[in-house]
Amino acid sequence: MGQPEGQVTAGSEISRRLFVYNGGFLFQRRVRRILQLAGYQISLGRPGPDDLVGIWGASPTAQRGIAVAESRGAPLVRIEDPFLRSLHPGRAGDAPLGLLIDRTGLHFDPTQPSDLETLLATHTLDDHALLNRARHAMARMQAARLSKYSAHDPDTVLPEPGYVLVVDQVRGDASVTASKADRNRFLEMLFVAREEHPNARILLKTHPETARGLRPGYFREGDGDGNVTLFDGKIAPFALLEGATAVYTVSSQMGFEAIIAGHRPRVFGQPFYSGWGLSDDENPVARRQRKLTRAQLVAAALILYPTWYDPYHDRLCALEQVLDTLEARARAWSEDCRGWVARDMRLWKRPAIQGFFGTPRGVVFKNDGAAAHRRALSSGRRLMGWASKADPAEDIVRIEDGFLRSRGLGAELVPPLSLVVDKTGIYYDPARTSDLETMIRQSAAGLRPDESERAERLMARLIGENLSKYNLSGDLPVLPTGRRILVPGQVEDDASILRGSPDIRSNTALLEQARTANPDAVILWKPHPDVEAGLRKGRVEDPGRWADATLSHVPIAPLLSQVDEVWTLTSLAGFEALLRGCKVTTLGAPFYAGWGLTRDLGPVPERRLAGPRPDLNALVHATLIRYPRYRDPVTGLACPAEVIVERLAAQDIPRTGAALRIVSKVQGLLASQAHLWRR
Repeated sequence: MGQPEGQVTAGSEISRRLFVYNGGFLFQRRVRRILQLAGYQISLGRPGPDDLVGIWGASPTAQRGIAVAESRGAPLVRIEDPFLRSLHPGRAGDAPLGLLIDRTGLHFDPTQPSDLETLLATHTLDDHALLNRARHAMARMQAARLSKYSAHDPDTVLPEPGYVLVVDQVRGDASVTASKADRNRFLEMLFVAREEHPNARILLKTHPETARGLRPGYFREGDGDGNVTLFDGKIAPFALLEGATAVYTVSSQMGFEAIIAGHRPRVFGQPFYSGWGLSDDENPVARRQRKLTRAQLVAAALILYPTWYDPYHDRLCALEQVLDTLEARARAWSEDCRGWVARDMRLWKRPAIQGFFGTPRGVVFKNDGAAAHRRALSSGRRLMGWASKADPAEDIVRIEDGFLRSRGLGAELVPPLSLVVDKTGIYYDPARTSDLETMIRQSAAGLRPDESERAERLMARLIGENLSKYNLSGDLPVLPTGRRILVPGQVEDDASILRGSPDIRSNTALLEQARTANPDAVILWKPHPDVEAGLRKGRVEDPGRWADATLSHVPIAPLLSQVDEVWTLTSLAGFEALLRGCKVTTLGAPFYAGWGLTRDLGPVPERRLAGPRPDLNALVHATLIRYPRYRDPVTGLACPAEVIVERLAAQDIPRTGAALRIVSKVQGLLASQAHLWRR
């Protein structure tokens, strides 16, 4: 597949020396790295005729670089933050996910055309694939509420819809001064908004840096009177734009986001998005005469113009990977920003729990349930517990291993690469609705094209790399010929059996039923890896009574491509079989049963049998993309599913520490002794 337009890769330019006179270029490692990958070698001293001079936007230090460039006859390169920058503002210490690197001007300065303006004015912007990418990006930004800074307080109360939104900016912002605006211009904008909407509520939206106390804005407390309210909630711009009836701005990026959200903003400055027929401009830029669609504007501003960076692989990337990154990190921030109290977590699990959920506030661990509840209530933190230890009716967020877990068994204390977070139930308990069940139902109502394509790509990669939950090694034996039915064993005291398979709870009974119903088939019995390792319950005595072959220590993923059908109680192997086109018969009620994709002989909840039916892409999107949280074992960052798939495929995963391996061996010895004692 060819490289998408707008995706820049390292080495795409011959490296040129870029002389800088701003300490930020030297001390901000991410900025230096992105420039290096884009083909620029940061240098100090005096540039020669073949060199370049780099300046940061219209910062106070920019004049130094401009003076050197003029005296030495060196071309200028202007560098700025991108329109999807990071979770937090740069002044809060967050590194950018890309840069705007401009050879001709500044996107916010109307005195001369920038590379972005030239793109908007002259690029054909008529490529079908490019415009589809732009449309998908707009949909994703609105759905995930991604903006320049994407860390928003999920508990902020939204104002009642029906207001006029007037957008403030930080005092002295370069885009404001470039538009020759000042406080009087902002007051004029507010006056016009009141005149044009005399009976409407007006919200003066402060800038995120103003709300954090980093820099003051142009509006003041005294400007909010009567029907005018100063709003400083840490809320996602797209959430605020949803309730607005009109939008007024000088040059804020929120005007660009308003266009994405379907508004036609009233613009009192001369930002890059004005003058293209998508805004009402008080002071239009005369040279901008072209009429563009929203998709064309976004294609140029977010796909073709920026240089985007992938922090997981230290490389340049396309916009879509940045959206993946921001979605994962914004979700983690939204869920973790209040902090967590974790109840009854085993010692070996605590480092992983801390890694997943301990940013920005460390997880507090409590063994006593009552103490955990008290600490959560007194501190405003959220309370979590391991799902199998929580009472079904308890008001607690349940945590459980994800479906792309690790290379190695959880019972051997291998840390997880994914965990699921469920506020309403847990996926393996059909007695009540879980977050996953809700997501599957929502996906069944219809995925966006980009969501369906993403699920399809993820499936193809999983199949191509033979990946599964545990990704154990082993060789696939020669299998008997005939119609092969795989019967994967399960841990018999596992919560998914106890809650999801009330009628049959033993591997022996499962094997017997599979053989009785399929007397002429080739039955392949595969014991569960935890049971084979002597760590859990579920051994079958004399499986040869029903099975034609017992497949010990065989990896599940390549095996699934060699069978015609899977019979299971509630095993995740049934879901993994669906991905590979196998027929699946369930005797319990796993999360993937009851949606029309499996033959269900177990007690599937009635609520799953009504309403729209998900296709396989919808099931995969809900199960592997929306529901779990993933943490990159290399960078330690929250990440999308695709990064974990790549790490598993490349086996790029740090080894389990020696202490945990010792604990694992002791745990296995104790489990084996207990099993012998019971016998």
